[in-house]
Amino acid sequence: MANRRDTKNRILRPGEGQRSDGRYYYRYTDAKGARRCVYSWTLTAKDITPRGRKPGECLRDIEERVLKDLFAHVAPDRTTVLELARKYTDTKTSARETTKTGYKTVLNFLETDPFGARKIYDVTTLDAKEWLIRLQRDLGKSYSTIHSIRGVLRPAFQLAEEDDLIRRNPFDFELSTVLTNDMVRRNALSTRDERRFLEFARGDKTYRKYYEGFYILLNTGLRISEFCGLTMDDIDFDNALIRVDKQLQRSSGGRYYIERPKTGCGERFVPMTAKVAECFRAIIDRRQRPSQEPVVDGVSGFIFLDKNGNPEVALHWENHFRWCIKKHNGIYKDELPKVTPHVCRHTFCSKMARNGMNPAKLKYIMGHADIDVTYNVYTHMRVEDVREDMLKAAEDAA
Repeated sequence: MANRRDTKNRILRPGEGQRSDGRYYYRYTDAKGARRCVYSWTLTAKDITPRGRKPGECLRDIEERVLKDLFAHVAPDRTTVLELARKYTDTKTSARETTKTGYKTVLNFLETDPFGARKIYDVTTLDAKEWLIRLQRDLGKSYSTIHSIRGVLRPAFQLAEEDDLIRRNPFDFELSTVLTNDMVRRNALSTRDERRFLEFARGDKTYRKYYEGFYILLNTGLRISEFCGLTMDDIDFDNALIRVDKQLQRSSGGRYYIERPKTGCGERFVPMTAKVAECFRAIIDRRQRPSQEPVVDGVSGFIFLDKNGNPEVALHWENHFRWCIKKHNGIYKDELPKVTPHVCRHTFCSKMARNGMNPAKLKYIMGHADIDVTYNVYTHMRVEDVREDMLKAAEDAA
């Protein structure tokens, strides 16, 4: 079914609508089963109230409050784990599209797993731990998958506890104390491996067209969604700066959309080296102009386009890296490790840390919201990362 839109062409959520006079409404069923409706002249907090109308709370804020009130009236004697999870995710009306996709995955799993049918008042901490252990040991679920599932159930049960629906949150424990963390740490590339990878890409007739993109990712620390979201206007060659203020995403249904960085720290300017600027010029010079420039949420002029003239997204570049590495390792016995866009970001951060860049400045360049994330790079260096610097410092001190 086609999405319903308002007069500004924005997609309206289920239950939302707009009257002929421009006023927005949200229809819902209250705890007693009665149909209710709330109204507002604005859809989001960023909207301006029409002239001559009384300013008030935007519809989305009213909607979130309504959903939270409905959550508080859950009947614990018959509410299941799945229903509780649904009610919790329904309150997250301002969640990002990627987060909502994650919620949907968790809910789909709970629909099929017997644990989703359990009554919430009947779930103990032991039940929760044994279930998570079963997911990993018997069903083969990865630590990261279970972490995502618990990431929905823990706050859902916390809300139920705060509203006196249950006595205690059964998921209020650290996951690492129960399960084996089987997540593979994505190590930064060594200087040697980075050089070998770039040299192979530059010299290969198939993958040389991606060389500049590989180099930029390894030498700017951009997130892949930020990289794909770059437009011509974001590259300031005169001041050698890259403006980062958006991310390009594509849903599982193939819909392109723009997201702003999660926090204000994500909006930043990243300095370019002369080599990075050279790579951008090469990419822009050979960019084929499509018959019609793609426009996503009002943004156009994307630098990286696929063969069909559509903006490239993370999956494109993950495939470019994967197939390039596979070809290299099929030719040479001295294989390269797995390289992904995120490995490039981690490699850049590690290089800057190894070369003594101030953590606060590095935090800005990386767009980290918490400096502890930046410090984590400093505390997880390998001996290969520090050997050369240590020996040089020791020689200078001798």
